[in-house]
Amino acid sequence: MKKRYFIVSGLFAVLFFVWIFLIKTYDVAQIGPMGTSIGFSHLNSTVHDLFGINIIWYKITEVLGILALMVCAAFALLGLVQLVKRKKISEVDTIILQLGGLYVIVIAIYAIFEKVIINYRPIIMPDATEPEASFPSSHTMLICVVMASTILALGKYIKDKRIAEIIRFICIMIMAVTVVGRLVCGVHWFTDIIGGIIISIALIVAFMGITES
Repeated sequence: MKKRYFIVSGLFAVLFFVWIFLIKTYDVAQIGPMGTSIGFSHLNSTVHDLFGINIIWYKITEVLGILALMVCAAFALLGLVQLVKRKKISEVDTIILQLGGLYVIVIAIYAIFEKVIINYRPIIMPDATEPEASFPSSHTMLICVVMASTILALGKYIKDKRIAEIIRFICIMIMAVTVVGRLVCGVHWFTDIIGGIIISIALIVAFMGITES
């Protein structure tokens, strides 16, 4: 069973790199700010022109990003409390350590694509003076990974099925609103959002394989 998860995760990881290759080679044109070159230029420009810039949705997704970081902090605090009480890191709940590893990987991917620029944002942000990295959508990746992994960890800490279902529904809604909101707010290209979704699936499926007992 675990092997199946890792195979699916690997396939999505390969798809992610294929997607990068296509973005860098297919229908590339200088449609970004300050003449930056963007792949899938006709598709990206069409979608961007359709939704335009929506600051309200941008702020909503920013708040959801903060919420995701708070969830990470909550699990980190729980792990710290366990470490203090139990004296050994090996005594900390396995799922907490696994979540920590997942969060580290997300941070690493974010850092890598801040340096390895695949796409630049469709707009220059108000607090910036030049185009910023846009691929993959870090908000999409962060929130999808954090919320999906939270759903997977629920069974360990919440025994009440009704409460677990409510939290699960909230997590799913947060992911959906983030994906839609990040697209319609206009700070990412359509291909950035797709890239964020693909890498999120690769990470979460791998996490499912690791956490399966």
